[in-house]
Amino acid sequence: MPRILAIDYGTKRTGIAITDELQIIASGLTTVNTKELLDFLSDYLAKEEVSLILVGEPKQMNNTASESEIYIEAFLKKLDKKFPNIPVERVDERFTSKMAFQSMIDSGLKKKQRKNKALVDEISATLILQSYLYSK
Repeated sequence: MPRILAIDYGTKRTGIAITDELQIIASGLTTVNTKELLDFLSDYLAKEEVSLILVGEPKQMNNTASESEIYIEAFLKKLDKKFPNIPVERVDERFTSKMAFQSMIDSGLKKKQRKNKALVDEISATLILQSYLYSK
């Protein structure tokens, strides 16, 4: 069975998470420089079969789009052009960064390790993927 890939898109860094082949477990894959994201995805998708790409949808508390949505929309157009055969779904990503940070505290990471923003992005992508899997 193909995997599901989740993206926590950021203007500088992008967190990526992936399911196992049975689409049961969400695991952090990596964080990449956003400028290198499409190249990374090209390499990854050449090696692994992915049936769905999830992209976080940042929203304000009043349910309106976040300021970063304009960048994500531009990325989504490039993604669709480069990988037209892989469907893309959006997943509400409100609070994922806070939840990621809290999970780092709960797992006992030291303060210096918690300042690693790349790790926060990867955990956020994992939370986006987990929320999608739970909703299914």
